[in-house]
Parts: sequence; C-alpha cells; structure tokens
Amino acid sequence: MEFLVLTKVGGILGPFATVLGVIMDWLFQLTSTFGIQNIGLCIILFTLVTKLLMFPLTLKQQKSSKLMSVMQPEIQAVQAKYKGKTDQESMRRQNVEVQAVYEKYGTSMTGGCIQLVIQMPILFALYQVIYQIPAYVPSVKRVFENVVTAIGSLNVNHVEVLKQFATDNKINLTRVHDMSTSNGMVDFLYQLNPTQWNQLQDLFPSVKDVIATNAAQIAHMNSFLGINLASTPSSVIFPAGGGFHFSLAILIPVFAGVSQWFSARLMTVNQAQPQKAGDEGNAMAQSMKMMNTVMPLMSVFFCFTFPAGIGIYWIASSVFQIIQQLAVNRHLNRIDMDEMIKKNVEKANAKRAKKGLPPQRVSHNATANLKNLQAAAEKEEADMDVKKEKIKEQVKASNDYYNKDSSNPNSLSSKARMVQKFNEKQK
Repeated sequence: MEFLVLTKVGGILGPFATVLGVIMDWLFQLTSTFGIQNIGLCIILFTLVTKLLMFPLTLKQQKSSKLMSVMQPEIQAVQAKYKGKTDQESMRRQNVEVQAVYEKYGTSMTGGCIQLVIQMPILFALYQVIYQIPAYVPSVKRVFENVVTAIGSLNVNHVEVLKQFATDNKINLTRVHDMSTSNGMVDFLYQLNPTQWNQLQDLFPSVKDVIATNAAQIAHMNSFLGINLASTPSSVIFPAGGGFHFSLAILIPVFAGVSQWFSARLMTVNQAQPQKAGDEGNAMAQSMKMMNTVMPLMSVFFCFTFPAGIGIYWIASSVFQIIQQLAVNRHLNRIDMDEMIKKNVEKANAKRAKKGLPPQRVSHNATANLKNLQAAAEKEEADMDVKKEKIKEQVKASNDYYNKDSSNPNSLSSKARMVQKFNEKQK
C-alpha cells in the first residue's frame, strides 16, 4: 500500500528522496570504479548505508519500547481502576494518573512515537528512490537519456507511439507523469524488460543501433543473479503467452516473507506485551499474533506483483534488520532498567527546570513500584469484599428482625407489624 501513496506525496518526500538519490549515486559510482555497474548490488549497499544512518533513531525507539514493557503493567492497573467509569471526572483522574506514570519514568506518551514520525518520511522516500531509480540516480539516468534523445530527434509523434506500445504490452503508466518530457520518458523506459527493449528497436528502426547499445548496458545494470529488476516475478513466472516458467525470481517473494516474519518476531521481544487477563487480554494477544502473520504474507504479495528491485530491497532491509535487531536485543538485555529510568528522569528534570517547574522524583526501583501498586490494588479489592460481606450480613439481619414471628411476610398484618417494629427501633 505504501507504493500507491508515493505518487501522491512525491512533493512532500522530494527533498528526502533527492538526498537519498545522491547517496545511491555515490554508491553506483563507487562500484563502477571496480568495474561493477549493477543496480541490484547498489540497492543492497544502499539499504545497508540507510540502516546504519537510521540506527541511532532505531535504538532510541527500541529503548522506548523496552521501557514501555516495564511501564505497561502500571498503566494497565490505572486503566483497570477506572474501568467502566465514563464520567468526565473519572476520565480526567485516569489521564492524570497515567501521565504521572509516564513522568515517574522520565518519558512521555509520545516518547516512542517521535522516532517513528521522524523515520516515516525517510522510509517512504526510500521506496520512492528504489521504485524510480533513474529519476534520482544521475549515473543511471544518463544511459536512459541516450535513448530518449535518439527517439526525440525523430520526426514522429513518439508520445502517441509509445502510449500505444504501452497499451499493447500492458505497461503501467501510473508512474509516468508526462511522457512528452525527458523525465517522463525515462520513467517509462525503466519499466521495460529485455523483450520489450527488442520490440522498441523494431518500433524505431532508424535509431535501432542506439537503442540496442544502451539497452544492452541497461540489461547488464538491471540484471541481478539472472533476474531483471524491472520485471515483476509474476510476469516472469507466468509470462503473457500463458503457462508456467520457472525462474529464480520466485525466490524473491518467498525470501521476503520469511525474512519479514523472522524480523517481526525479533522486534516484539522488547515491546510491551498484553498483561490483561480474560477475553480482553486474549483479544490483544491474538491481534498481535495476526499482525505478525499478515504482514509477511503482504510482503509475499507485494514482492510477487511489484518490480524485482523492490523485492531485493525488501529482502535486504529485513536481513539487515534481523542482524541489527539481534545486536539491539543483546544490548537491551544488558541494560540496567533502573539506571536508564534514573537518567530519563534527570533529563526530564533538566527540561522542567528550564520551564521553572519542580523536579520529578526518581523511580529507583521499577519492580518495587509495580509490586506496591499491585499490593495497593489487592488491599483495595480485599476492603471492598469486606464491605460487601458486611452489607450482606446487615441486610440479612434486618430481614430476620422484621420477618420473625410472621408466617406470611407478604400479608397485610405482617407489613403492619414491620412498620410498628421500625418505629420502635427508631425510638
């Protein structure tokens, strides 16, 4: 679904995509110095570089998730305290107590979301660059522009000819903004597979040699382990002529799904897990389990129907995420949570001091805080049980007092005696 959004938010993501395109162009030039001009290799190196650049944000977000797993029981205890109370005063008290829990741990309700908000435009820009590499990587774009210049020099309406060519070959033009421009032509040409490049030569025979020379270079750049990165695995496995054709491209959606599943499992280790018992807790657990199953299946579908270059990026991203997550999990398991909470509170107090606010107390022992909260909840529940039992005994004693010496409690005489006894008791 992210891919559908890219065409609509290109203006917003433009600056991010431009910067990422410069990084990828550097990588392409670097590999070219070693005689390797391969977009697939550049995608993998590009993924590694972006993962390393975003690692500080990722680590900070993971720390927030780890802290949330410690805070979650206390937050859920507050929510349980006000369960079923929908009046304005109860909701206000609940919000105040939840906010107090966050302040005690030196964080805020948006603490774990800020890193994700920062990463989102970068991630969307990443997909945009991978999806339209020639538009952002000048070293690759120059090869396509050789063909654009040759076709544009012809005294023919090449736009209409190419549109008809796209219709005949079922080429998606949603990524092509305006084929009458050089950039639009490059976007169009980047979608062609080797067979379509051969057909393009027959379409413009007067510049056949120029198209053939550059098509060969493009095919070399776009080939990764025998897979053309501009082609979708579905079109390779199930060609237009019908039937089934085995190709290594089938491994792309399979590896994408497996790596995505394993990556999701590792990421949930330090995230807050549902602590509620009963139907609500089971529903939350089932929801998380379903997400960890559905997302890998979506990865398989996307990588089966989108260009192979997207699948290569998806696999590389998941593999690097797995390696990174193993290191992060090992680091987080060694962290002293009480020390981390202390540092968080100190940072929060420094910000509060600038605003002229009093400092928050440091939570020295998160486990002790939870035990105290649970003990208070258990005491409150026990006191409530005692009160209920006492009320029950009072009701029984009252019924026994008013109904004694009465064979029929519902008779008129019995009710009259009850009124008389009530009056005597009040005196």
